[in-house]
Amino acid sequence: MTMAAWRWIPRGLALGALAFAVFGPLANLLLWAFAERWYWPHALPSQYGFAFWARVFAPRADAWSSLGLSVSIALLTVTVSLILAIPAGYALARRSLPLRGLLMLLFLLPQAFPSVPIYINIARLLYAFGLNGTVPGVVLVHTLHGLVLAVWIAAAAFAAVDRQQEEAARNLGAGPLTTFVTVTLPAALPGLMASAVFVFLDSLDEFTGTYFVGVPDIVTVPLLMFNAAMGGNAQIASITALILLVPSIAFMLVIERFLRAEVLAKIGG
Repeated sequence: MTMAAWRWIPRGLALGALAFAVFGPLANLLLWAFAERWYWPHALPSQYGFAFWARVFAPRADAWSSLGLSVSIALLTVTVSLILAIPAGYALARRSLPLRGLLMLLFLLPQAFPSVPIYINIARLLYAFGLNGTVPGVVLVHTLHGLVLAVWIAAAAFAAVDRQQEEAARNLGAGPLTTFVTVTLPAALPGLMASAVFVFLDSLDEFTGTYFVGVPDIVTVPLLMFNAAMGGNAQIASITALILLVPSIAFMLVIERFLRAEVLAKIGG
């Protein structure tokens, strides 16, 4: 073998290890989803089938209603997060705010502490307002978590907008609001859509906040997956995990056209 061929061996091994790390868990998930019998020491299931799929989608299992509820909560979380993040991101990117760096860091505070004690105290506050076990209460908790992503990405998106375009619009007689709606917001839209993707996926997968605030009235797909895993039923847990992938992939495909690499490369530049 030539020296050039030997150089590809470490690269091939590294790519193989990366592929295994990415696709290995997904392959194991697929095996468990269709395995009806899989006992040690067998490396693969001894029987495949759809018996557990029938159990998941049985009327009394409420998988469809939990999926619909998860998607609805995620969409509401995206809406509320963007309503708050757009003005906040614009102000942080374009206004001369005192202690701007400190304000940006404040949005990271929910990530700086363990989530369990934070959600326990949030649940106590929501009990006082009668929001525990309600969709609005769960959306508020998810929004608190999603704002970290939404505000930072929105601020980067607005900072990347070419100000000369805004100045040209103002010179042609457009007012501040018209300039924002017709020039600034469309230019920042790819970044805002990226923010929406991250907030949606974060909300869809959120378990801890939903558990402390929503249970027992609000049951999302992550809660179904947790209950199945705690009950030792790997098949049900794997199927619900695959169900959770469907809206995530669908949502990303819908807005994929907003996430071109050449556009996102400008964000934060």
